[in-house]
Amino acid sequence: MEENQKPKAAALDALVALVEADMQGVNRTIVERMQSPVALIPQLAGHIVAAGGKRLRPLMTLAAARLCGYDGQRHVKLATCVEFIHTATLLHDDVVDESELRRGRQSANAVWGNQASVLVGDFLFSRAFELMVEDGNLKVLAILSRASSVIAEGEVAQLITTNDTDTDEAAYLEVIKGKTAELFAAACQVGAVVAERPEAEEQAMRDYGMALGIAFQLVDDYLDYSARQAELGKTVGDDFREGKLTLPVILAFQRGSEEEKTFWRRCLEDLDQTPDDLPQAMALMQKHGSLEETRVRARQYGEQARAALEVFPPSAMRTALSDIIDFCVERAY
Repeated sequence: MEENQKPKAAALDALVALVEADMQGVNRTIVERMQSPVALIPQLAGHIVAAGGKRLRPLMTLAAARLCGYDGQRHVKLATCVEFIHTATLLHDDVVDESELRRGRQSANAVWGNQASVLVGDFLFSRAFELMVEDGNLKVLAILSRASSVIAEGEVAQLITTNDTDTDEAAYLEVIKGKTAELFAAACQVGAVVAERPEAEEQAMRDYGMALGIAFQLVDDYLDYSARQAELGKTVGDDFREGKLTLPVILAFQRGSEEEKTFWRRCLEDLDQTPDDLPQAMALMQKHGSLEETRVRARQYGEQARAALEVFPPSAMRTALSDIIDFCVERAY
């Protein structure tokens, strides 16, 4: 398949090039809309925005709109809205997870403290809703506001499953659909909505985003136990130290002996960990093939995303959206 031959970075570059003018508009709108007379707000928001990131979710909105033949400008504000929702959740997540690093630099909560991070996250959520209202389309408002509540539900569901080794694959999948994939799905769906496309195309864009988001999170959860994390500016084993039940752990736990399950319960439920425990956990994942199976599942969801694009005629944009699937999945290789 020719999509798999392109270097990962080239796939992202190709998509960015197709929506370059739109993305410049998004970046300008981000800067404009995070301004406030309360100086700490743009300072803290600017810190996380400037930390980089691929702007993948707003890219999805821009690309989906153009794929669907839209030639206006509404999608620029909506892509900004998507990025603000995402950034707000990052600020809140880092507080919940007590993270000290975000994309290889100090997290906002490490610099300014938890209170400021939570409040600026609230500000960005509010700005996102202002942008939705300015668009004026009730369907767009319904999709993005629903996504905001589903993301929050996903984060709370993860909180409930943390430290609980009884968590099964179905519960895990619901968590990642909520906390990650829903925003991908909504970002893609609103692109079709502004283009006023038929229901089948709108649903196809939503299905593409949902499958891509699940694949993206599966790869993230795989990478937490990969030496490649250091290349991404993250430490290995954060999920393990926090007692999060992700697919590599769930599968290893289910396939393990009683002795191994006792090990997992001590480390994840009791958070009674020694320096030797993370290497032991990774060895058990290798033994039971759970890391490799997580990569396989990511590929399967990637193929679901690719299939969703088939309702659209061949085009440079469809190819770019197909290639970006490989960009997301191949991070694990």
